[in-house]
Amino acid sequence: MTLLAVDGLETFYGKSQALFGVEFTVAEGEAVALMGRNGMGKTTTIRSICHLTPARRGRINFAGKEISDLAPHKVARLGIGLVPEGRRCFPNLTVEENLLAAARPGKWTLQGINALFPRLAERRTQPARTLSGGEQQMLAIGRALMTNPRLLILDEATEGLAPVIRQDIWHAIRTIRADGQSILMVDKTLSELLPVADHCVILEKGKTVWTGTPAALDTATQERFLGV
Repeated sequence: MTLLAVDGLETFYGKSQALFGVEFTVAEGEAVALMGRNGMGKTTTIRSICHLTPARRGRINFAGKEISDLAPHKVARLGIGLVPEGRRCFPNLTVEENLLAAARPGKWTLQGINALFPRLAERRTQPARTLSGGEQQMLAIGRALMTNPRLLILDEATEGLAPVIRQDIWHAIRTIRADGQSILMVDKTLSELLPVADHCVILEKGKTVWTGTPAALDTATQERFLGV
């Protein structure tokens, strides 16, 4: 079953067009890697799906419902959990308060998040502003999971983090994936990203230029669309 369908997405920042017809799907229970060089439209695509930067043209269908014109909070309530670039935790709330503020009924509970990220359990009474960057990223992922989303969107979840923290987060992503969570993810670390993904979508200058399985993503395609 198709969970998310993006068709002909065109998004602008003022008069400047950023997306020129992005299209792809995410099936229920599938992990899709949204890929491309810097500045090719990955974050804009995510922002358009969540209606943070509304698309001017095109269609976004989620769980059988057209969501192109819905406000961001209504998109979230339908079951899309976003882990944005920059983490954006509530700095003055404690770790536990950040998690509980987002809580909705479902399998992900405070206990489950603490088991997934033991560091958060150790720091549950600390204000989010006192956490390291990696710990804040764990908190951002945990907060999104506490909404019990049907689709989890991860935008550069390991960018700029120390290697040991990146490994902790990738371990958590693999655990989430093994539990059947549908995921749309952006990350530059192909060695970690591709083994988790069922499907890949590559953007080039705001357009979808390649889709396929990780096994079909050969070296030539990587060099053409993903190389520096």
